Amino acid sequence: MATGSEALDRIVERLKGTADPKRRYEYVLWLAKKLEPLPGEFRNDAFKVKGCVSQVYVVGQLLDGRLHWQGDSDAAITKGLLALLIQGLEGLDPATAAAIDPAFLGAMGLQASLTPSRANGFLNILRTMQAQALALASGASEQAAAAGSSADPVSA
Repeated sequence: MATGSEALDRIVERLKGTADPKRRYEYVLWLAKKLEPLPGEFRNDAFKVKGCVSQVYVVGQLLDGRLHWQGDSDAAITKGLLALLIQGLEGLDPATAAAIDPAFLGAMGLQASLTPSRANGFLNILRTMQAQALALASGASEQAAAAGSSADPVSA
């Protein structure tokens, strides 16, 4: 199953190829430990993922047309799921990130290891990241349009 993200496809294949649900769970926890700390200024409602039992924050930035992510959670497994999505969506253009079908969650085989609320939280994190990607893309195109319309017509 191709998601549109090579990095996410690699993660899906890795987890899909792991027969032991415990090993999948351990991999997600390992990803959590690798996630860079989130600066305190991003720990506010503007970046909080709604619909998660845990406190989850995710911040997207658009640099040179590519998405870059940071995030954190107070729960280890949720932090690992967030790290998985950050790795999977890192460097994508906004349209590609927004178009990713959440069906890859089933392909990874993680649902057996997740409570329904965690699986729902994972989906909410993905949807939040996709919404941020679209908002960033729309902001970038608005800025470009504003820059173009503010040009001095005499010197142009």
